[in-house]
Amino acid sequence: MKFNIKFRKIYGCLCLSIVSLFLFTFASFAQNKPLLKRTTYKTEKTDFMAGGTVSVVGAPTGSIEIEGWQKNEVEISAEIEVQAETENDLALLAAVDGFTFDQTLGHLSIVSVGTHDKDYMKRAAKKLPKNLLSMPFRIDYKIKVPVFADLEIDGGRGDFILSKVEGAMRINFMETSARLKLLGGAIMGTFGSGDVNIELAGRSWRGRGLDIQMAKGNLSLSLPENFNAEVDAKILRVGKIENSYALLKPRDRTKFSEKLIFAKSGNGGAMLSLTVGDGALKIAASEK
Repeated sequence: MKFNIKFRKIYGCLCLSIVSLFLFTFASFAQNKPLLKRTTYKTEKTDFMAGGTVSVVGAPTGSIEIEGWQKNEVEISAEIEVQAETENDLALLAAVDGFTFDQTLGHLSIVSVGTHDKDYMKRAAKKLPKNLLSMPFRIDYKIKVPVFADLEIDGGRGDFILSKVEGAMRINFMETSARLKLLGGAIMGTFGSGDVNIELAGRSWRGRGLDIQMAKGNLSLSLPENFNAEVDAKILRVGKIENSYALLKPRDRTKFSEKLIFAKSGNGGAMLSLTVGDGALKIAASEK
């Protein structure tokens, strides 16, 4: 009798263990189930005069590419990728993940919207199943603006390319691999981490100056031959400056070091300020 009771207990524990193992395996399988992807494309174009301001708020993940052109227009092309477990879920997410744009006199605002924005979701998709709020998505932008335009850029994680634009610019990116081909203007850029490559054109900076700050990563500046400017370069904590641009001369009775450079190139001119918290800072001549 005691043996039967003991056996039943052991048998019951064994069955419970098997059921638990099955449920755990099923849950793990469900979590590791590959997600389906759907990519949609959206393009908008609007008249926009030179001298105005274009603001871009990027998605948490996605690239932003901005190029200046001679037209008094802004063209926005976006590639929007959503992921989910079923085709029905993909359709629901494709309806809410994207961007809006709003235009007033002299200002155009491009804002990424989707499941990352709680306020937007309360307005646009209250009944969206909660399990879809954590599904990954990305938006990759290609935007063309007038050459003489001011920019306000806020990006998340993704590549950033800027070229042929000359104006006042404020740039913030959390994590990026960036390539900036600059002509001039008044530019302030703040980057969390990644790699930022800056290439200047012409014989001197046309505008107020350049101020780039990076918390962690690699920052490089390429200068043309006989470029006229003043350059301040700083490493705040860990890392060093590598300077191979022979035309940089010490300024204000200072000496170059691996952490600090106050320099003048050619006849001087606009201030180019580069600051890295932890990482490498390189100054070199542009490739011919």
